[in-house]
Amino acid sequence: MTSDPKPKFRRRAEARPDEVLDAAVALFAAQGYAATSVEQIARHAGLSKGSVYLYFPSKKALLEGLVHRAVAPIADAAISMIATYRGDPRPVIRQFLNMIAGKLGSEAALAVPKLVLREAVSAPEIAQMYRDEVLDRAIPALTSLMRQGVEGGHIRKVDPELTVRSIMGPLLMHLMLAEVFGIEPSDGLNLERLIENHLTILFAGLEPETNP
Repeated sequence: MTSDPKPKFRRRAEARPDEVLDAAVALFAAQGYAATSVEQIARHAGLSKGSVYLYFPSKKALLEGLVHRAVAPIADAAISMIATYRGDPRPVIRQFLNMIAGKLGSEAALAVPKLVLREAVSAPEIAQMYRDEVLDRAIPALTSLMRQGVEGGHIRKVDPELTVRSIMGPLLMHLMLAEVFGIEPSDGLNLERLIENHLTILFAGLEPETNP
């Protein structure tokens, strides 16, 4: 017989932060960030309020934990992917957007971006935290990618910063239409289909100009 080197109580303790985060995102999605208390999250997770505070000292820390778990890894992977890339940015853009679709391919994974879109206006700390952890890191990296593409003649002369907004805008609007306004395509969100359609239009617009 082989013995388990980790006692059951150790495995349980190591799993608790994820259990707390699962409870938090479920309640934030169901009743809103402001209306959810740490006590409710603890009850939903089957823990005491004090146990929750052992891992997350505040409700804001819970939100930061959700972003670190669900969204920050996407930014990390994107920055790593494009930091040293030189050449036509279109293959990297395709890889980046398809990576987003892959990582946000389930309702559970989409819950955090949806929460940010829905709650950011009424809870400015959500918007600021998401900006600090994701946007302020990913946007400059993407802007640099587009700038070197323009300078190298790989794409037409576009404004790199505005082009990054054009790259990400349709994806954000797709989620906003569904989450805020309840408007979804007939086949659901289907991020893969949206991204392929978006890239067809985007890449045609980025094609280098040809001299007559």
